[in-house]
Amino acid sequence: MEKMFNKTIGGMLDLCAEKYPDREAVKYNDRPYRRTWKEFRDECDTVAKGFLSIGIGKGDHVAIWATNVPEWLITLFATAKIGAVLVTVNTNYKVYELEYLLSQSDSKALVLIDGFKKSDYIEILEKLCPQLKDSEPGKLNSPKLPFLKSVVYVGSRDVPGTYNFKELYTRGGAYDEAEYRAIEGSLSPQDVVNMQYTSGTTGFPKGVMLTHYNVVNNGKGIGDCMSFTHEDKLCIPVPFFHCFGLVLAVMACITHATSMVPVEYYRPTSVMDAIEQEGCTAVHGVPTMFIAMLDHPEFKKHHFDKLRTGIMAGSPCPEKVMRQVIEEMGMREITITYGETEASPACTMTKTDDPFDARIQTVGKAMPGVEVKIIDTETGKVQPLGVSGELCARGYNIMKGYYKMPDETAQAVDKDGWLHSGDIAAVDENGYYRITGRIKDMIIRGGENIYPKEIEEFLYTNPAVKDVQVIGVPSEQYGEEVMACIILKDGMKLTEDEVKDFVSANLARHKVPKYVKFMDAFPVTASGKIKKYMLRDMAAEEYGGAGVTLPEKLRAAKGTDDTVAEKKKGAACRMEKIYS
Repeated sequence: MEKMFNKTIGGMLDLCAEKYPDREAVKYNDRPYRRTWKEFRDECDTVAKGFLSIGIGKGDHVAIWATNVPEWLITLFATAKIGAVLVTVNTNYKVYELEYLLSQSDSKALVLIDGFKKSDYIEILEKLCPQLKDSEPGKLNSPKLPFLKSVVYVGSRDVPGTYNFKELYTRGGAYDEAEYRAIEGSLSPQDVVNMQYTSGTTGFPKGVMLTHYNVVNNGKGIGDCMSFTHEDKLCIPVPFFHCFGLVLAVMACITHATSMVPVEYYRPTSVMDAIEQEGCTAVHGVPTMFIAMLDHPEFKKHHFDKLRTGIMAGSPCPEKVMRQVIEEMGMREITITYGETEASPACTMTKTDDPFDARIQTVGKAMPGVEVKIIDTETGKVQPLGVSGELCARGYNIMKGYYKMPDETAQAVDKDGWLHSGDIAAVDENGYYRITGRIKDMIIRGGENIYPKEIEEFLYTNPAVKDVQVIGVPSEQYGEEVMACIILKDGMKLTEDEVKDFVSANLARHKVPKYVKFMDAFPVTASGKIKKYMLRDMAAEEYGGAGVTLPEKLRAAKGTDDTVAEKKKGAACRMEKIYS
């Protein structure tokens, strides 16, 4: 097996600072933030001591709710250097989701910005914790969130009850250096450093516990596949709060001293400007991001002279789009990754020197240090070459478990250490994998992973709803859209718009159903189990767009050849739960 790094995230940052002190580490093209590796390391050290000064220490959970601002990166490395666990929060979350995450994760501190798009984060937090405005910083006492004590605000407003992020610099400068170094020296690469919430295969979002060893070495393997060096510059428009941004981007950079060019949040012109102005050699994105750039009226005005590689993943990657990106953006060495948050996340990946067809039609070979097998979903036996079955992975990259959920962990990872993906795949004689379908009900809309049960449970709180099933409907633009099938209680009335508004007011916008269908009954099996596949078939016929390049779902979760469209055009390059 290829040699692994036995270092913490902080140790990798120190290594970059020592080896390439004056080379550019981070550069934003839309604000005056540029740091060399040494400058960035020193800044993270100062902020790390600042966190210690407000009572955050080894093992504490620190949630961060922000777009790709510099403070997000600084918080990532600063908390890693003191042994705190960074809990990432989806920027689209609203009060219902935020309360669940902060409560379930036992977060002691929350770092947040003003908001994103139409969401005012301060307003949402004050609604959740009305005690905040009357609290002394660091002494929040919230009945709903008993663990949460400190809120650190990134911005220019005066927010009562919070520390301003700038205070961490002042406090950190006065903190005892020897004590800080002793804490940093006590850390192990096997310590949990990050918790990312994913819907997994069942139930509400689960906190996936990832160690330094997990993410550092997965980042190394990813960067190796893209042939990254300290001469490369990666444009990062994918969110840091996903594995796509945190591992496939940041960890791939930190393990190769590759410069980071973050974009605060995705806008086609912002990404194209960043690539061109900073001379980026690589860019990551989900298919819809690349499609939006290729179709933008200003696309031909930009020049991507140095662009050569990057990753397209997160949802099905149409072959036509892959070819356009190669031909029109110059990404001749573009790669595809497959994985899931529970696997840190990459399990398979193509390489820059793989044959052209393999790079646009498969999700590559098993990553170094990762075992992959395809099993029959009923017998558990390994399938022959070319025969579909469930993809399972085992290796250094598998999560430590779901936080406070041992039963769910045991369901996801078997006694022999194999992570069961719930995805249907086949492998050819050359070791290249193709994802052809999935067992589970996960909906993937434009790279955002949505678990139906969460929306269903929320819709049950509406007094007019008797029963509800949430499914995915094929979409040419987003891969899938959300549909809610609802049975109303006798005598109750509800309109489509009222359902959408109800969800929109409480859940992230990507979870709002595009379609709502009121029904008298759901199709069921003899034992009374709802046949969701029949609802999906009905919805696909009624609402699905023509020509959708989406892998067919299994009809009865058996993975047999007659239920899987193995020969569909368009590489099924979903990265399950990465861009969630």
